[in-house]
Amino acid sequence: MLETVLHIGAMEFIPHDAEPAPKLYLLIVDSDPATRSACAEIAASMGYAVESTGDLEQARNMLRGQATDILLVNLPANGNHGLELVSEVKLLHPQLSVIAMTASGSVNAAVEAMRCGACDYLTKPFAMDELSTVLDRAALNHSTDTATRQLRERMRLSQGLGSMIGRSAEMEKLYRILSKVAQSTHPVLVLGESGTGKELVARTIHAFGANSQKPFLPVDCGSLVPTLIESELFGYVKGAFTGANRSKDGLLVSAEGGTVFLDEIGELSLDLQAKLLRALQEKEVRPVGATHRVPIKARIVAATNRDLADMVEKGTFRKDLFYRLNVVNLKLPALRDRREDIPLLAAHFLDRISRDHGTKFTLSDDALRTMMQHDWPGNVRELENAVERACALSSGPVLHLGDLPTQLQRQGLAAHRAAAQAAETGESPDEPPVTPLADLERRAILGAIRALNGDKLQAAKLLGIGKTTLYRKLKEYGISDPLEDVIGSNFAVCDCIPGATCPKSGRPQMGSSRLDLEQVWHDVPASTRSSE
Repeated sequence: MLETVLHIGAMEFIPHDAEPAPKLYLLIVDSDPATRSACAEIAASMGYAVESTGDLEQARNMLRGQATDILLVNLPANGNHGLELVSEVKLLHPQLSVIAMTASGSVNAAVEAMRCGACDYLTKPFAMDELSTVLDRAALNHSTDTATRQLRERMRLSQGLGSMIGRSAEMEKLYRILSKVAQSTHPVLVLGESGTGKELVARTIHAFGANSQKPFLPVDCGSLVPTLIESELFGYVKGAFTGANRSKDGLLVSAEGGTVFLDEIGELSLDLQAKLLRALQEKEVRPVGATHRVPIKARIVAATNRDLADMVEKGTFRKDLFYRLNVVNLKLPALRDRREDIPLLAAHFLDRISRDHGTKFTLSDDALRTMMQHDWPGNVRELENAVERACALSSGPVLHLGDLPTQLQRQGLAAHRAAAQAAETGESPDEPPVTPLADLERRAILGAIRALNGDKLQAAKLLGIGKTTLYRKLKEYGISDPLEDVIGSNFAVCDCIPGATCPKSGRPQMGSSRLDLEQVWHDVPASTRSSE
């Protein structure tokens, strides 16, 4: 049967290192019974649940009536019926993976199928190993896409991702990247200020990855001496140094396919950086005191609050190691850049503390308002400590401004005083004083005439208005001699240095450069300076 439809010049069965996901449903659509039967036989031997048909309309009915994971469809040379089916499938079932089969030389049909949404294609005649490889690839893509969709759905229904809290635009972008990164095994470099949650991100990547059941091993590169870090990462053999009474595997070996988190990677010495680079490149380590090498399968996630690119320029961090770790780069936003997440984070911390103490803590409006205005240089860690302190010092379940740290109390009191002062004057504390429109226009006109030594025609051109309009404005503002007139009640035109106080008038000089005039005139709405 197989010899009749498959090219058997080099038909050799190749064993697979990884089995596809169990019981994936495959639908084969081809009008040639021999091809359908051969493909079904191969797919069934690989563990797929296989259905087949030679009729496109029946294929549509089968897709509507039963769950299908992968569609293997033939594209006839005459007509576009196969392409229409591919387009319909991707429109109605976007999660379904489509593989197109084309006759030899039908490259255009394969290209069109890929444009319509097919994930792969086969050119007839094909060997057994070609079909099995394409099916394995489609199965891997399907399982990855399914896991990503499930992860995104959990994110949509929760306040964040895993233990991460936040629904701001910055965090949503981070979640989308994490949902993809978690399904791969590439090294990840996490950058961010102290307290932004770099280790939490690393744990999230591990928890939602394919090897979440394997160990997660954190290493603080900044708190250990270089010799101790080397033995921790690479291991040692008995007798390698004083006190080494037995051999010990390093963390890179002990992870056994899990994740090793290298916190503060920027603190590693240059010689340890070289050894780590070799371990990542060769996928093996040499324990301290040993002459043999041990293979490793750990995923590396590194983090730092330092600027590694700047350290590379200064020669304190190896460029080749930086590129090796920087396959995927995650920049965590500071808390001041996602203030809308502060209420969610505070509520999360309060819920945890409330469960521990048996008291339902809540924040007063003044306390929450002050927390929203604070810049939080220590980021989420500082916020957590502030909430814990407030709960510890509070005399009741409601946390007030006086329960917060001293710096936040001062900031809140200053905001109260500013608001009270603004209420007395009728001004908003956050808005600068407003200059009347007439004053802006008067200053611009007088400044232009002064800069051009009284040439009103050139002043009108500079201001973008007609000469008649300029004379009308001068008459409206009662200006008979612009060179001697005072600009408003606070500014005078004279030969003093701009910004200085005029010794004659006692008023500040506004400046009369062309740039200053254009800036002042720019502040005047166009509707009040239309030219004739």
